[in-house]
Amino acid sequence: MVLSYAPFSLWPVAWLGLIVFIRQLDDADKKQAWWRGFSFGLGWFAAGISWVHVSIATFGGMPLIASLFLMLLLCAYLALFPALAAWLTACFQWRLASSYLLLLPLFWFLSEYLRARLLTGFPWLSLGYSQIDSPLVAWVPIVGETLLSSLLLLACVALYYLLFSQKRLLPGIILSTLIIGTVLSHLPTWVTDTGKPVQIAMVQGNIKQSLRWDKNREDVIIQQYVDDTATLYQNHDLIIWPEAAIPRLEPLSQPYLKNIDALAREHQSALITGIINYEMTSRSFFNTLIVLGSKSGISPKPEDKSRDYYYGNNNRYNKHHLLPIGEFVPFQSLMRKIAPLFDLPMSSFSRGDYVQDNLRAGGLNLAPLICFEVAFSQQTAANVSTDTDLLLTVSNDAWFGDSHGPHQHLDIARMRAIEFGRPMLRATNNGITAVINHQGEIAASVPQFEQATLSTEVRLTSGETPYSQWGYLIERILVSLIAIFLAITAILARWRRKPNQ
Repeated sequence: MVLSYAPFSLWPVAWLGLIVFIRQLDDADKKQAWWRGFSFGLGWFAAGISWVHVSIATFGGMPLIASLFLMLLLCAYLALFPALAAWLTACFQWRLASSYLLLLPLFWFLSEYLRARLLTGFPWLSLGYSQIDSPLVAWVPIVGETLLSSLLLLACVALYYLLFSQKRLLPGIILSTLIIGTVLSHLPTWVTDTGKPVQIAMVQGNIKQSLRWDKNREDVIIQQYVDDTATLYQNHDLIIWPEAAIPRLEPLSQPYLKNIDALAREHQSALITGIINYEMTSRSFFNTLIVLGSKSGISPKPEDKSRDYYYGNNNRYNKHHLLPIGEFVPFQSLMRKIAPLFDLPMSSFSRGDYVQDNLRAGGLNLAPLICFEVAFSQQTAANVSTDTDLLLTVSNDAWFGDSHGPHQHLDIARMRAIEFGRPMLRATNNGITAVINHQGEIAASVPQFEQATLSTEVRLTSGETPYSQWGYLIERILVSLIAIFLAITAILARWRRKPNQ
């Protein structure tokens, strides 16, 4: 299964893996189905998110056995969701006879919906991402990634029945319908190129994680970004620095920020940077994006002394979806005493609002997402409007070294661009910094682990995809219908078991 995801991207392997999994579920009783679903999930996640262990082993300060045990707990938790889908499917074996496996895609959708929300959610390695380079990706602007996972499973179940059972008619109709639908879904043009190009630059600092919060290196790191940007103001509408690029609290960074703001405004340019803000009134830390320079892309009049940027202004974004352990620690009074892993620098953030205004920079409206947030399509949907010009995600994947985590992260960003029909700008500390067009194609990028600047032209789009208009609503309705179906089935089953009924 893992070979179907980046950086390997062998999407047909997912079909093979799922058909093998479906074969193991066929004729399994409820207990067997649960354990086979669990073991499938355990192997899938243990290999697929092994990059998490890179950060635990490198920065967690824990013995190897303890770090492996934590990884086992995480993967076992994630394996509960495919186990749930398999168990629910097996519950209907006696009702639907040999066709009951066709319910697996529905229950898988329910389990993935829950995985993206329970305990703050961890929707990584969803099945749909494995198909980002396959023909099935044409469904994404219509149904989104989560429902694409169900369509993939439905196709695999139909193919399994055609290959390994006597059933031909219903599986053939399903598979034919999916093939025709895939062909037809390539035809519509949901969004169009406006013909308006914007000049974008992104600075990849390649700062080692061990140095990012070294107080003795603060000025050196800031100066590096300032120097790398010095020649960019004149010919770029927008310049982007990555997550927490400035390793100093915003209130203490005012001299630097005011200088950058003045330089950018002088050239009618704008700069977006990640920074940590500390609000003294609420005593809260926020993982923040701020805009420096021109908000409108128009040079101010000489007599205009007002500035777009000032400390505490509203043209900013505070990260909402925080990363467990990395940005907040559940039961922190206890957990921080256990191991250095639970006491990492900058691991006590407060949440920003779920819905926030787009950033306004250089005459553009940008819907921002910081790092882990890009995996949550529902949060993206809540913050993208018809006025949104670009999607923006900033990240620091230096935590995960030379693993496949950053490559998977890039594909997740590509999927959001396809779902919402907007170009995606992805600025990172050490890669993979890239510009992604509205079709999910990487238009430009710079290599990992290099100090580099990406300068390119991005063409804006207009229009809306069906998913951006009503996809999230459809998902909620579908989950509600599945829940009602399960509740009615449970009530009927209980009623039938009563004596003399």
